[in-house]
Amino acid sequence: MDKYGLIGYPLMHSFSVNYFNEKFQNEGIDAVYENFEIPTIDGFQEIIDTTPGLRGLNVTIPYKEKVISYLDSLSPEARAIGAVNVIKVIHKGKKTLLKGYNSDVIGFTKSIEPLLETYHKKALVLGTGGASKAIDFGLKALGLETVKVSRFERPDTICYEQVTADVVKEYNVIVNCTPSGMYPHADECPNLPYEAMDSRTLLYDLIYNPDETLFMKKGLAQNATVKNGLEMLLLQAFASWEFWNSKE
Repeated sequence: MDKYGLIGYPLMHSFSVNYFNEKFQNEGIDAVYENFEIPTIDGFQEIIDTTPGLRGLNVTIPYKEKVISYLDSLSPEARAIGAVNVIKVIHKGKKTLLKGYNSDVIGFTKSIEPLLETYHKKALVLGTGGASKAIDFGLKALGLETVKVSRFERPDTICYEQVTADVVKEYNVIVNCTPSGMYPHADECPNLPYEAMDSRTLLYDLIYNPDETLFMKKGLAQNATVKNGLEMLLLQAFASWEFWNSKE
């Protein structure tokens, strides 16, 4: 039986397990998908070494960047982004090769593109982790100018304190790539001047649990367009399956 799975920590918010196992059952695929919750990246190699039939993995917070050092090769996109969330496990005789891909970009760009208007030219990317790298890459590919926002002072970023009402008017696409507002902390949201938002503001939250975050609710109260990360998740899942089953 083929095995697939998800590595990350913690994994209680993931429903990739349900999605893929339902897919396998419905389509008569002899495979199983399971969570591999590892407190540190040091546990990654053990999963590879002790899981017979492993064909592919998804990678989530906080290992999208840390896992790269364990891989044998990267797709051009994953290399350019500097983050991996799909790993294809290739068995060649006694040798196991690991190739990293990034499906965040595919899922995100396909999901947000229908919402973009001509007046959406600049975007704020909240967060600096592996997901934000892919979102930044995707927004630039769609022709938007981007600025990353962090809680800490970092190169090429601004802090939340610097996000003024004028900045929100100018950068009217805002993508939350942080865990702020994710269940069970649904009463939290990124610290922004929401009162400066209007009908030209587009808020996109990578979180899908809860399906309407406080970030989204505050935007809706100002007539902003909002979207959660569920469609992106499903598009990522389609892309993962294609990567795992590609002929290369």
